[in-house]
Amino acid sequence: QVQVVESGGGLVPAGGSLRLSCVATGRMFSMYPMGWFRQAAGKQREFVAVISDRGDRLDYGDSVKGRFTISRDNVKNTVFLQMNSLKPEDSAVYYCGAAYTSPWLPKRTRDYPYWGQGTQVTVSS
Repeated sequence: QVQVVESGGGLVPAGGSLRLSCVATGRMFSMYPMGWFRQAAGKQREFVAVISDRGDRLDYGDSVKGRFTISRDNVKNTVFLQMNSLKPEDSAVYYCGAAYTSPWLPKRTRDYPYWGQGTQVTVSS
């Protein structure tokens, strides 16, 4: 069983930055690919970024490429999402998830059995 807790959300002006953190407790954190998704009001949950279990492979959603960076610290069981050049359309609840082990980078919500409660990010125009 893995428990996931996000933090770091808040209100930021357009063009600003935020760093989200996600702490996962449980066994063998370093075996799980970890991902970030977001869900705006009235919309489906959207893939944002994913990092492999060892941190050597990354992928991003098209809307955040070049602005967001995902990283992980397997000693501290923590995944980070550095968000720069934020736009109002980035406003959403951001969720961190732990995925099933797989040879590819998981980018579908159904690949993630463990989720946090989410953290709100609001970007003002």
